[in-house]
Amino acid sequence: MPNVLIIGASKGLGDALVKEYSTTGNNVFAITRGEPPESIPRVTYIGGVDVATERAGPDLISVLEQYNMNIETVIITAGYFGTESFDEPSWEKEVKMYTTSSIAPVFLVHHIVKAKLVSKGSKIILISSESGSITLRHESEGGGNYGHHASKAALNMVGKLLSLDLKDKGIAVGVVHPGFMRTDMTKSVGFDKFWDDGGAVTPDEAATSLIEFIKVFDIGKTGEYWAPRGPG
Repeated sequence: MPNVLIIGASKGLGDALVKEYSTTGNNVFAITRGEPPESIPRVTYIGGVDVATERAGPDLISVLEQYNMNIETVIITAGYFGTESFDEPSWEKEVKMYTTSSIAPVFLVHHIVKAKLVSKGSKIILISSESGSITLRHESEGGGNYGHHASKAALNMVGKLLSLDLKDKGIAVGVVHPGFMRTDMTKSVGFDKFWDDGGAVTPDEAATSLIEFIKVFDIGKTGEYWAPRGPG
C-alpha cells in the first residue's frame, strides 16, 4: 500500500488531500502544527510540527523513522498569508511567510531525503500559487502583499533547485498551483469577495484534480511549474 506524507494537513487543501488519499488505498501520514484531529482509518496524524521553526525537520524525522518505510509521495502544503500594503508593510508577517513558504521546504526535503524515506520513483510536490508569477501580475491588480507574492516566487525557484539536486536520485520535484480555493485562509484576508468571479473551487475539488495530476507526474516533468486546473 503506497505511503503518502502530507505536511500542512489540518485545514483546507491539506485536510482534503488526507481524506481523499486515505479512502483510495493509501497509508497517509498527516502532519499538523497543532493538536491533530481525531484519527481516521489509514491515517497517522503527527502533531506539534511547526514548519516555521528549525526543529521541524529533525522532529518530523524522529517520528517517521520508526515506521521503517518508503514514502511514494510527499506533499508540502503548509502556508501562511498575512496581508500588508506599501503604507503598512509588516516585517513580522513577511518573515513568517518567507519562512513557511520558501525556507521550510528546503529543510524539510533535506531531512526527508537524508533519512532515506524517499527513493527513486518518489515524488515531492510543493504547493505554490500563481500569485508568485511575475508574468501574470497585472497593473490593474496593484501592488502590496509583498511577502505573500514574493515568498511564492521564491518557492518556485526552490522547487527548481531541489529538482536539480534530486534528479540523479530519481526523485521528481513538482511545483503546483492547485487553483483558487474557497478556504478559511482566502476568506481571512478578504479574498472571499473574489470567489465567485474568480471561479474559486472547494478544497475537495482542488484535491481531486491535484491527485489526478500527481498520478501522471514523473521524473520527466521534474523541476517545472504546473497548474492542473489552469490559471486562476
